Amino acid sequence: MLDVTRLRVLVAVARHGSVTAAAQALHYAQPSVSHHLQRLEAETGSRLVQRAGRGIRLTEAGRVLAARAEEILGRLDAAEEELAAYDGLRRGRVRLAAFPSALGTFVPLAAAGFAAAHPEVDLRFREAEPPEGVRLLRSGEVEVALLFTHAVRTHPDEPAPDLAGLRHEVLLDEPLYLVTPPDWPGDRLADHRDRPWIGGCERCRGHLLRAAAAEDFAPDIRYTTDDYVAVQRLAAAGLGVAVLPALALDAHRDERVRTVALPDAARRVMVAVHGEPPDPPATAALLAQIRAAIAR
Repeated sequence: MLDVTRLRVLVAVARHGSVTAAAQALHYAQPSVSHHLQRLEAETGSRLVQRAGRGIRLTEAGRVLAARAEEILGRLDAAEEELAAYDGLRRGRVRLAAFPSALGTFVPLAAAGFAAAHPEVDLRFREAEPPEGVRLLRSGEVEVALLFTHAVRTHPDEPAPDLAGLRHEVLLDEPLYLVTPPDWPGDRLADHRDRPWIGGCERCRGHLLRAAAAEDFAPDIRYTTDDYVAVQRLAAAGLGVAVLPALALDAHRDERVRTVALPDAARRVMVAVHGEPPDPPATAALLAQIRAAIAR
């Protein structure tokens, strides 16, 4: 019996014209595509591709099989969609990747709403910063990912998550706050150029370095943690200055720290899914609960 995954690889090569392009479209490593083609040739006993200059092209047998494979895969996809529509939300599973401050604020509201409305669906989520969330989404380990970028207004040059091939929507732009010990005055980053700093996750730390460079200084980052409770405890103890987003302060606020909103600074929160619409019913229902939780 022919392997469905290998048929998908052959169809991708036929559509995109090269192993490299097929690998990018499928989000596979290039050697994996070549391996699947070799295995498919072994299964069929036919030569399906041949070299053409520095690339490859399908043989006549490869073109015939690719055409039939496209029909087969189309019917399989249609059958899955029909079954999903038939079963609705009576069973199934949906998985979510989310960064810590989302897990500490609106994700529990969304999860509780989803569980109440669809008790038979298995909802699971795991903590992941944006680069890992994108990877989990591309690999099929989750169906929905919550992501963020600081590329808003004052820092449009900041690298955003690679969303090629993913569908996403912006949920909110949340303010960023300067977090200091209570007796350290100054409402701008540069006011604390000679103070020790607390850095967060890799993406947040990168944003801090770029924002500080825009104010002509390099922060002395002495402590690094993406635990927003620990960040505030360190600041409250007089050990450093940090920048935290509004969601982190909504999740936990240490009354011993001083917070000041940074002008024209925000973090953009997005939700992303893989594939073309319509979404499977469980995914669509989770997205609706996330939007509702954000609104609340």
